[in-house]
Amino acid sequence: MATPQQLARAKWSVGPWLAGYRLGLVSAQAIRRRVTRSVFAGRAAGEIAAQARAYAHEVLPTLLRPEIMQRIAWHRAQGDCVVLVSGSLDVYLQPWCEQHGLALICNRLEARDGQLTGRYADGDCGPHKARLIRARYDVAAYPRVYAYGDSHEDRPMLALAHERWYGGRRVA
Repeated sequence: MATPQQLARAKWSVGPWLAGYRLGLVSAQAIRRRVTRSVFAGRAAGEIAAQARAYAHEVLPTLLRPEIMQRIAWHRAQGDCVVLVSGSLDVYLQPWCEQHGLALICNRLEARDGQLTGRYADGDCGPHKARLIRARYDVAAYPRVYAYGDSHEDRPMLALAHERWYGGRRVA
């Protein structure tokens, strides 16, 4: 979804931040914010939405681990309420979730007058996943809650669940 010019600019504006992230000096939240601004600020919302739909249907499925798709299918077969909670963006996650019958909590891109601002409409949900889940769902009303995560930001969300999976492994 990034233009060649944006990719070149991002290498210079995001590259040092990415190095800092890998060294543990910069948070995932700071990286997401910087990349989102670099890639989306000033872009036409409709154009990005069309590209994101194509990405959701053509590229995203090739990136997902088969075991995750199997777990989603298992939960849906059980009649579970399945919610994707992610620090990623609504423009491509929403079409994918609609295709698979999943609810979604994620970062939403802000747009004004048909142009993306490069900011999140409601702030970065990444570090607030557990709070956002509790705001939308009465977790205590569910007889069994499963949670799957793969980042440090997921740990508070995992704490809400009876059965927790981190990095593909069940954890206590």
